[in-house]
Amino acid sequence: NNTYSTMMKSAAILALAGSAAAFAPTQQAARMSTSMDATAAQKDFFGLKENVDFSKELGVQAPLGLWDPLGLLKECEDYESFNDLREKEIKHGRVAMLAVVGYLTTAAGIRFPGAEDIPAGMASWGALLETKDGMNVLYQMGMFFVAAEIANREAPWTGVTAEFPGDYRNGKLDFGWDNFSDETKMKKRAIELNNGRAAMMGIWGLVIHEMMGVSILPGGLLPGH
Repeated sequence: NNTYSTMMKSAAILALAGSAAAFAPTQQAARMSTSMDATAAQKDFFGLKENVDFSKELGVQAPLGLWDPLGLLKECEDYESFNDLREKEIKHGRVAMLAVVGYLTTAAGIRFPGAEDIPAGMASWGALLETKDGMNVLYQMGMFFVAAEIANREAPWTGVTAEFPGDYRNGKLDFGWDNFSDETKMKKRAIELNNGRAAMMGIWGLVIHEMMGVSILPGGLLPGH
């Protein structure tokens, strides 16, 4: 009904408002990420260990500062375990950014040749399963995921050590990164981290609203319907 639809759209607006900070300017990301120390109350509430201080890590910035509502940092005994969580966060953020772009691209009607009849949104999965060509596409996607999982990781056998969690250059890909200043590197890492966080919320918002039959896209567009 109209009341339910209004409530869901209001919730979506609030969620988007909360994630808007992820796209806020980060020209002082390096300084910001090291200046918001956790308060005693935060350390007690989130159950942080006394021997480590994650409040100075990248991503701890305005407006939330240190934010760990799921209590994941309680399990971190050292920076090695923290870096493992950070690597997972970056990886999921990268996948989510690709997912948002792919979702919106297909919703706009853009298709590869031969895939013009494949619907947008979640309905595409069922459509791909119905034809031999569609199954071939799914097999290719599966092989790509496996290859990407193998390639996107630190390769110690190359003799190159990752500069930070999520650094998968392995001495092969650079694009000028080593020429950046430390401040610029921190700024770019903060941008990627925050855009990834916003994308993780964004793709879930798109999928959930599609399944509910409530459009949040311009013009009332609703993929799969």
